[in-house]
Amino acid sequence: MKRTLILLTLALPLALGSADDKKPISPQAKGGTMTSPTTKTDAEWKKILTPEQYRILREKGTERAFTGEYWNTKDTGVYRCAGCGAELFTSDTKFDSHCGWPSFFAALAKDNVKLQPDHSHGMIRTEVLCARCGGHLGHLFDDGPAPTGQRYCINSVSIKFEKKEKKTGGSQPAGK
Repeated sequence: MKRTLILLTLALPLALGSADDKKPISPQAKGGTMTSPTTKTDAEWKKILTPEQYRILREKGTERAFTGEYWNTKDTGVYRCAGCGAELFTSDTKFDSHCGWPSFFAALAKDNVKLQPDHSHGMIRTEVLCARCGGHLGHLFDDGPAPTGQRYCINSVSIKFEKKEKKTGGSQPAGK
């Protein structure tokens, strides 16, 4: 009985987290430069987001692995926040982590994402949010490839892909 009480006493704060853990870290507090935060009411978000986007971006949900639109995308381009359009990641840092979600080893700019502790579901993780609108993107893990060793595991529903044409090596059109 005593052992159970000790375990519960130690596990409960981890499972619930503290009020401080729930507060997002602003880009300004981290020395960031993103200056145009997007604030909307829940009703406004529900008007512009699909129900699945709202569930993930605003309610911190997760899409099922291997079901998202971008988990296997190999095209060149930029990944933007589906809520506000902020540029978050590029295809240059995307890699196949075999986890079923789009994975990146670095954000486009550290000021474009914010990180905060996440103690939900009995786990200790780092949540990744859009610095502009506060939308939940996914989680950050320390099991990625070089050069960062990090893996931004991102929900496809949280992002929109903007394809870029590959630049060719300066060849001229035929007949010139």
